[in-house]
Amino acid sequence: MPILYMEQIRDMPSEDREKRLQELRTELIKIQTTIRAGGAIENPGRVKAIKKTIARILTVNNEEEK
Repeated sequence: MPILYMEQIRDMPSEDREKRLQELRTELIKIQTTIRAGGAIENPGRVKAIKKTIARILTVNNEEEK
């Protein structure tokens, strides 16, 4: 799943953002579980990128609420 930029996130309908948010959170949980179990992940930088994308989506959601 590619990382999203603010412009792409703002152009999405809110339903798509919520769906993408859930997908990213699920992927992050899977990766964190693998790390805690002592396994090696293919791309360690992916964790940081997922967290940033989640934060971007939440930021846009908060902006729209105001």
